[in-house]
Amino acid sequence: MDLTVLYRGPLASCDYDCPYCPFAKRRDSTTRLRADRAALERFAQWAAQCEDQLSLLFTPWGEGLVRSWYRRTLAELSRLPHIRRVAIQTNLSCRTDWLAEADRDTLALWCTYHPGQTPYDRFLAKCRDLVERGVRFSVGVVGLPEHLEAARRLRADLPGHVYLWINAAEGHTYRDAEADEWTTLDPLFPYSRHPHTSAGLPCRTGESVISVDGDGTVRRCHFVRAELGNLYDGSYRAALRPRPCPLAVCDCHIGYVHLETLPLYDVFAGGVLERVPAGLPGQRSVRDVTITAGRTSR
Repeated sequence: MDLTVLYRGPLASCDYDCPYCPFAKRRDSTTRLRADRAALERFAQWAAQCEDQLSLLFTPWGEGLVRSWYRRTLAELSRLPHIRRVAIQTNLSCRTDWLAEADRDTLALWCTYHPGQTPYDRFLAKCRDLVERGVRFSVGVVGLPEHLEAARRLRADLPGHVYLWINAAEGHTYRDAEADEWTTLDPLFPYSRHPHTSAGLPCRTGESVISVDGDGTVRRCHFVRAELGNLYDGSYRAALRPRPCPLAVCDCHIGYVHLETLPLYDVFAGGVLERVPAGLPGQRSVRDVTITAGRTSR
C-alpha cells in the first residue's frame, strides 16, 4: 500500500525567537535531545524495513535540521527505493552541504522565512543554494501585516519556479483588500485565509495518511488525539479505514490538504508533502531552470 506518515518526535527546541511561536528560543535538555535522537533512529529503522511505499514528512515542533541526526536520517531515507518522498519543515538556518548525500529526486524541503530572525540576504542565499543543488523546495511566510513588504521582496528575488506560500496568521482576520494583497503573492492564499469546515467530511487521514509521535503512537493526524494503535507492533494497521473528520474545523495546511472535499491533491500533485504545487501561472519545474554562474535565469 501507499502510506503517508507525518512524524513528530520529542524535539521542541528552536534557534529562532518568533513572537507567534510557543517554542521560540526553547532549549531542550541533553536528556530530551538524546530521547529525540533515539526515537528518530527507531522510526528511521521502521521506515527502512517497511514493505509499503512511503511518503514521509517530518514536522518537528522545533528546528530539526540543525541536529545532525535529522540531516543524516533524511539523506539516508531519501536513497531507499520504496521511499517516494521524504520532506521536512525547516527555517533553513542549517548548513546545506549535507544535501550532497541525499537523492534529490526524493528529498524536499518546506522552508519558512521569518523576518527579523535571520538576515534577509542570508536566507535568500540559502534559497539560491538549494536551486543550484537541484533541491525541490517551497518557501513561505506567515501573513502578518508587518511581513508584507518582506514577502513582496522575497517573491521578487526568488526564481519564478519557486512557490511562495502565505500562511494566514492565527487569530488574524483578513479584510478583503488585505487578503487580495496576499493573494497577489500566493494565488493559493484563499485556502489558508479561513478555517475549513470539516466535521463529518471525508479525509484521507486515518486511511492512507497517519501521524506518528516519538513513542510510535499512531493517530489519524496531529490534531485528533484519538489513538489508532502503535507503529512498532503493527496494531495501527487494523484501524486504517475511511473515516470522516471528527473536528468542527481544520485550519492548518498539513491537515486540510488531506480533506477529500478540497482539490488540493490535484493542486499539489507530486508535491503534497513539501507544499509544491503542480503548476501555477508563470512557474516552471526545477529541472527547467538554467543555472548560469551561480545565478538563476528565468
